[in-house]
Amino acid sequence: MKIKIAHKTEYVYSTPVVYALQKVRLRPLNSSLQDVLNWDITVTGGKHETQYLDHYQNHVDLFSIEPGAQTLSIRAEGTVLTKPENGVLGMVYGRAPLWHFKQPTPQTTPGEAIRAMSQVVSNNASQLNGLHELSHAILAAVPYQFGVTQTNTTAEAALTGGRGVCQDHAQIFIAAARVAGIPARYVSGYLMMNDIVDQDATHAWAEAHVDGLGWVGFDISNGISPDERYVRIATGRDARDAAPVEGLRQGAADETLIVSLQVQQ
Repeated sequence: MKIKIAHKTEYVYSTPVVYALQKVRLRPLNSSLQDVLNWDITVTGGKHETQYLDHYQNHVDLFSIEPGAQTLSIRAEGTVLTKPENGVLGMVYGRAPLWHFKQPTPQTTPGEAIRAMSQVVSNNASQLNGLHELSHAILAAVPYQFGVTQTNTTAEAALTGGRGVCQDHAQIFIAAARVAGIPARYVSGYLMMNDIVDQDATHAWAEAHVDGLGWVGFDISNGISPDERYVRIATGRDARDAAPVEGLRQGAADETLIVSLQVQQ
């Protein structure tokens, strides 16, 4: 499936900014699940400083704001050809070893609720079936509801709170899979929805390393493994590692973030 994406992120500051730097993970890469046919990132109100592949093999661009500017706009757009592989990326590895994806982070540190949830996997004779059951159990325990959690909400807090969004679902899954001894990671990307072109934000799901298959995706929020409607952008141990945009700035200016996103076939 050919998926066309136009994603604009604009930062508006209340007063002129002396310095600001944005770390951008908005370039999809070729894999067994997708071929990038064309892609471009443009910036208004700033300049492109450098680019590199990080230790998770994510393509990172660094953009700085023009001194004294009050607006920085970053636009990513292009077309990606996706493949129906049932979410199986396979045995694809970068510089980060598998044991690295068994380690908890502040966002995914397990508590009593996560440890109890992980028994869904541990008690199943099939690792793959256990992970699918875990995905369904998380959605049943934490129905999707926007506005209840924040970007810094931990997996344990989201699970005990009983409501959350795709970021929360992915991080709960990751934390529980790791307790069961399975390497797991966070994935940020885009989801093409048949009846909705204009979207509010990027999507998120999880990948677990399954014996004999390699990395397999699980979209907990939608109860499926990613199919040809999904475009992968970045991965990491948690949402922060794979955030599409993060940055820093000097000064006391208030910041307003405006996002425009269109995903269509």
